[in-house]
Amino acid sequence: MEIRTVLFDLDGTLIDHLKAIHRSYCHTLPQLGYPEPTFEQVRRAIGGGLENAMRKFVPEERLQEGLAIYRPYWDRTMLDDPELMPGGRELLEWLNGRGVVCGVFTNKHGPSGRKLCEHLGVAPLLRGVFGAKDTPWVKPQPEFAAHAMRELGAEAGSTLMLGDSPFDVEAARNGGFVDCWCVTTGTHDERELREAGATEVFPGLPEILARLRSRSRNEGSVTV
Repeated sequence: MEIRTVLFDLDGTLIDHLKAIHRSYCHTLPQLGYPEPTFEQVRRAIGGGLENAMRKFVPEERLQEGLAIYRPYWDRTMLDDPELMPGGRELLEWLNGRGVVCGVFTNKHGPSGRKLCEHLGVAPLLRGVFGAKDTPWVKPQPEFAAHAMRELGAEAGSTLMLGDSPFDVEAARNGGFVDCWCVTTGTHDERELREAGATEVFPGLPEILARLRSRSRNEGSVTV
């Protein structure tokens, strides 16, 4: 099937921002009387948006207090050390060169996602960055996928989702996308992703680029 639009999850898929996220939790939780979380604890918590991740560390009655500490620190430090995942720029450039519309579809705070993409120099390769707080919805709600499709002028039936978590697989299914291809550079391993319904799981973005290049040579267009 020909692909005309590719949506990228952000954290764990297109960018590595885990150091900044971990640092922000280590800043926040001790001020609430909780121990600093490990890197692995934070890695396993993220994926469903900040509020849902924070709930894994603090009770509901202290959630807003925690967010009030986390968010200003995050705003000050979020650009300290983000990195593009290996192969990210190359994949975006290759897709753009073939006329494929690219966007980011994330549960990360939308304004933060746009700042990061500008900072990392990939904003010109993206038609849009859609994140938490941009709409009333988050992944995997189908309304969020429909919003992204409308803004991009795209059709779900020719859209491929690239992600790293069951949220991405479910979002692709709920949104009517062609498929969700997953990478193991983020929050979940291959077994977890396949159990969630991912039909293709790759070690990283370079392997996705290699697959798409191969199919493009054989089919004459970007296909899955």
